[in-house]
Amino acid sequence: MQLIDIGANLTHDSFDHDRDQVMARARAAGVVQMIVTGASREHSPMALELARAHPGELFATAGVHPHHASDYTAECDAEMRALIAHPEVVAVGETGLDYFRDFSPRPAQRKAFERQLEIAVDTGKPLFLHQRDAHADFVAIMKEFEGRIGPAVVHCFTGTRAELFDCIDRDWHIGITGWLCDERRGQHLREIVANIPANRLMVETDAPYLLPRSLKPMPKDRRNEPMHLPHIVEELARDRGEDVASAAANATATTRAFFRLPTSG
Repeated sequence: MQLIDIGANLTHDSFDHDRDQVMARARAAGVVQMIVTGASREHSPMALELARAHPGELFATAGVHPHHASDYTAECDAEMRALIAHPEVVAVGETGLDYFRDFSPRPAQRKAFERQLEIAVDTGKPLFLHQRDAHADFVAIMKEFEGRIGPAVVHCFTGTRAELFDCIDRDWHIGITGWLCDERRGQHLREIVANIPANRLMVETDAPYLLPRSLKPMPKDRRNEPMHLPHIVEELARDRGEDVASAAANATATTRAFFRLPTSG
């Protein structure tokens, strides 16, 4: 079984002491490629640096998460454009809207989102998107760019059935994380993931966040790692009524096509 983690925050400082071992454990678990999330001015260059150090295995995104939208200046826009020009950067983002935390004012979030959508238009690269509690504004802004942007994935989807069908109807891809494995808040996901077409479905850990709560035994430090991706796929396959090998193969094929990744060795 070969898997690709489309969202691993490997630049997070919790990995600073054992990043090589984290990658080795992922390989041993069948995770053959990973996309390192760039979500700020600080971490997007770090994601590129990691990808360049591990050609063919790690790739990067470059963007500014809505939490950091207040940092999105003209200088920041130029920095993102320079990063996204590199071939190792396979998507624009993480970008979008987050009205759950509101760490940046909503007007600043919307402006930063629009600026990054313009980069996607100009470069033709796919979009790696974030949306939480902002579905109506998110869809409205995306609609303004309809026909000009390329493929888009709504990373770490946690929304409702209606929101899921809104995304599918627009041909957006869906990223599923260990949120699915959370009996407190992920039950509704279990009931709707079967509706996602196989050619629109990808998988991710969002490590070090969102450790699957159904994992046994639980790691003492509660840090999520890419090696736990097979556990997420097993749960996803069960909820979709598929065998695990088929679910894995479909997700990997969809991911390679979306991000234009080479076949791993």
